[in-house]
Amino acid sequence: MKTIKGPAVFLAQFVDSQPPFNSLDGLCKWASDLGYKGIQIPTWESFLIDLDKAAESQDYCDELKGKINSYGLEITELSTHLQGQLVAVHPAYDIMFDNFAPDAVKNNPKARKEWAVETVKKAATASRRLGISAHATFSGSLLWHTAHPWPQRPPGLVEMGFGELAKRWTPILDHFDKEGVDVCYEIHPGEDLHDGDTFERFLEATGNHKRVNILYDPSHFVLQQLDYIAYIDHYHEFIKSFHVKDSEFNPTGKKGAFGGYNDWGDRAGRYRSLGDGQIDFKTIFSKLTQYGCDVWAVMEWECCIKSPEQGAREGAKFIQDHIIEATTKTFDDFAGASTDEEKLKKILGL
Repeated sequence: MKTIKGPAVFLAQFVDSQPPFNSLDGLCKWASDLGYKGIQIPTWESFLIDLDKAAESQDYCDELKGKINSYGLEITELSTHLQGQLVAVHPAYDIMFDNFAPDAVKNNPKARKEWAVETVKKAATASRRLGISAHATFSGSLLWHTAHPWPQRPPGLVEMGFGELAKRWTPILDHFDKEGVDVCYEIHPGEDLHDGDTFERFLEATGNHKRVNILYDPSHFVLQQLDYIAYIDHYHEFIKSFHVKDSEFNPTGKKGAFGGYNDWGDRAGRYRSLGDGQIDFKTIFSKLTQYGCDVWAVMEWECCIKSPEQGAREGAKFIQDHIIEATTKTFDDFAGASTDEEKLKKILGL
């Protein structure tokens, strides 16, 4: 068993134009003062990390890591959620997902994909230089528009889709393998990897690539009405990253899992601050600890009611209170006795 590390916080949702949220030093001091011990860094925020420099310069990475360490913090993972999304985009989403891309590749899906692939590879090298063994990202999606199959999906469509997704990701995965870093796909609605079956399809399509792993976030499973506890039993060996985010599902006679195109506050399934939703985090932390999952517990704030500032304040203590110090003893050791083979035979009546 392993003691989960934390608490940590994903900085993406806290970036702002106002201090302390507009600088690395400001965010580090803010997080440290709240009791966080780690930060997950969104690589699309260039004031937090220059990914080009990080991929090229060990000195830059040493300085960056030293600055963060000076606040009593560790880097848990780098995140390429936005860039990973652009590795695979169905044309129906081109206009909206262009918002994630630099101007030079907008309105050019081929160039955008090539940029995304190279950017995620840079994050692999940067992670290695920073001494990080896991990386957080999205898979992107070619099939999501067929999730509810009407009209009926033609035979072979799903297999072709996952084959193409694996084809795009395999060179990236090979680069991560060279750098000694695991790719942790956040299993998430809107991605082709959104539950257990789709993760297995992708894993198989990549030839069971050893760098294919999971960022476990139970909040997305509540919205799908998937058993997020049993998920750990099935996939614990792949869980190398962990977002601690709460959610709730309250269906009515008017809306359910699909949400009726409502804003988040009016949906049946919605994200909440830690402790305000329906997720059984005591069991989750117990399971992850029991299985020896070597992960950071990283708070991701997304709530349609509570402010991010309050969510962050409460989140550090919430995670700290749920971390289990893994035992190195068995509770009945006091009653044990030394023995030998002859004594064992006598006990068995042999």
